[in-house]
Amino acid sequence: MRLLISFAALFLSVILLQLGSGGVAPLDALSGIQLDFSKAQVGILGSAHFFGFFIGCWWAPRLMGTVGHSRAFAAFAAAGTIGMLAHMMIVDPTAWAVLRVLSGLCVAGCYTIIESWLQAKLTNETRGRAMGVYRVVDVSGSLTAQLLISVLPPASYMSYNLLALLCCAALLPVTVTKAEQPLTPAAPRLRPKLAWTCSPLGSVGVVVSGVTGAAFRMVGPLYGLAVGLSADQIALFLAAYVAGGGLAQVPVGWLADKFDRRYVLIALSVGAMAACGATVAMSTMGTGAVLLAAGLFGFTTIPIYSVSSAHGHDYAGPDQRVELSAAHMFLYAVGAIASPVFASALIDGFGPKSMFIFISLAHLALIGFGLARMRARPAVEARTAYVYVPRTSFVIGRLLGKSRERRPGK
Repeated sequence: MRLLISFAALFLSVILLQLGSGGVAPLDALSGIQLDFSKAQVGILGSAHFFGFFIGCWWAPRLMGTVGHSRAFAAFAAAGTIGMLAHMMIVDPTAWAVLRVLSGLCVAGCYTIIESWLQAKLTNETRGRAMGVYRVVDVSGSLTAQLLISVLPPASYMSYNLLALLCCAALLPVTVTKAEQPLTPAAPRLRPKLAWTCSPLGSVGVVVSGVTGAAFRMVGPLYGLAVGLSADQIALFLAAYVAGGGLAQVPVGWLADKFDRRYVLIALSVGAMAACGATVAMSTMGTGAVLLAAGLFGFTTIPIYSVSSAHGHDYAGPDQRVELSAAHMFLYAVGAIASPVFASALIDGFGPKSMFIFISLAHLALIGFGLARMRARPAVEARTAYVYVPRTSFVIGRLLGKSRERRPGK
């Protein structure tokens, strides 16, 4: 209990940040359609978010070293607040794309600072409990943020103002805490080639995870509108996706530690393709069927990043883990930047089913590549422990720390 109290300010900031920033993507999609933006323009907003996310991941450690944790957090939270408040002042898709860069910058920067702060204060004895609470807080905040869309009218200043207030409120716990600010860690070097050197399959897996997650979260509301869901049903649709991914972590983690992770990745991708087919087939069977399909989609796709990351770390040395985690986050961002604009253009040109055909093809490519890699080299004997990896910052590898200790070969 004392541990939780000591980190209460940071965890409260995570919740408020999730509530403020997590609702922007679906709200932008619904608002954009109501304001006569094209579907391709709505997709660009999602890509802009992840472009800002990448900039924030790279810049945040450097800004912390210059002005400290609290001031850097305030700067990033202010950028996100400005991006939300200005939406209904400048109703233009190009301007909104610039504002979404600010929201992505805010998310990456704030998470980098919180995770660096946690890392500096954790010990090997407290790390497991603290990380467990951190994951629950992160997933719960994300889930609640999706549900907020059911009560926020699209294209309304009040809606964006509420999200901006929540984002701004995230400043308070961090800036008024009496906890001493830690020393600033060195920024991890960004070496994308390291990920490919350690595991080509792990690299492709995180890219496919970025393609899948960004398409669903950023463009999924367009699909929901196209198949007749209302705004409150779209909120449940996205929440079911997040909940499915959360429920998958324990059984998938057990499988990934017990069996060859390449088989697990291939099985997840087969499941993802089946979930894509089910989502399309069940789109006319009522809201309950659509929500069930979304939950299945999250169950099969969200764990792919963590399994791919674990597979890559199986072939890395202890001194490479932080940089490898940063490289995986970079590759995830690459897939996430490209995916929304492409998926939205497909929906615009070929209808809502085309998004899931696109996602299925990405997973078919991962299956084929996984089978090819299984012929290229045998599985590693001593594997690292499976760890659920939040896709939050380049420094997440440092926070996971001892969680990736190697286990004896089976």
